[in-house]
Amino acid sequence: MKTKPLFFILLILIFGCEEEKEVSSINPENWTKRYAKIKEADSLEYGKSYLSIYAQIYSMSEHKTHNLTSMISLRNVSETDTIYVLRAEYFDTHGVSIRNYFKQPIFLAPLETAEIIIDEVDVSGGTGSNFIFEWKTAKNTPEPLFEAVMNSTMGQQGLSFTTQAKRIK
Repeated sequence: MKTKPLFFILLILIFGCEEEKEVSSINPENWTKRYAKIKEADSLEYGKSYLSIYAQIYSMSEHKTHNLTSMISLRNVSETDTIYVLRAEYFDTHGVSIRNYFKQPIFLAPLETAEIIIDEVDVSGGTGSNFIFEWKTAKNTPEPLFEAVMNSTMGQQGLSFTTQAKRIK
């Protein structure tokens, strides 16, 4: 008789502790450590960049897809100047906004890199997902570099490729 209550408690523990899957490995609290105050009077130059990424790719036909992990790098290529990223917005295949990664501008110190990771289980972007980045730099400072590495491994096979952002403004 004592085994039945123990059995039910064990079942409750097993099924009640189901872990919620994350869609991004970057904790939003990490962005708050990078928040920057930019004064309107600052003579910073504005830019906007577009980055294509792939949460999924087609395989064999349009009916079979493979999920990918996307690693997005936000890179300051200046050796001397801090840059500011105003927006990192993620869109799906249809151009619908999925999420913004921070609520106010962040800074990147000289030669610093920040990352956004979109986990393999997050397929909300689909096969044609993309980012828009808005940024500001001091005059004569190189523009930031935004690039992505998408990969997937299954068994002994792996797939990996990269994309680079294109400045659109």
